[in-house]
Amino acid sequence: MSVAEYLDAVKERLLTDPLILHFTIVRERSTLTDGHLRARLTLSNGDLLEFSEYVTLSSTGQIEVVTYSYHWADASGNLIRRWDNAPHFPHLSAFPHHIHISREANVTPSKPMHIFQVLDEIAACLSRTD
Repeated sequence: MSVAEYLDAVKERLLTDPLILHFTIVRERSTLTDGHLRARLTLSNGDLLEFSEYVTLSSTGQIEVVTYSYHWADASGNLIRRWDNAPHFPHLSAFPHHIHISREANVTPSKPMHIFQVLDEIAACLSRTD
């Protein structure tokens, strides 16, 4: 899969996922070897998701998400979760991957993420609260 194909797949998911009511692409850039996508989404329940992914094409032809941030908040802007891999919690076992839950200071280890996983996890969380 090329970088452009990956970004197209992300945008296709944004267009077709019933979880997403509306989205705006804030920034998009791609070359043959890397790409960046930043978007703001309004979810079907009124929650907000803003995300940024920087991806590269590995030497084996795989897409690798190098840096990411997925900020999920309620309609009032209160943090629900934020997954990111900024290297500011070196003491965590999954460094640099971590998640902020409900508060900036409430940080736990996380697995590496990409937008498809985040959307699936949000959908699962929302279906549990219905």
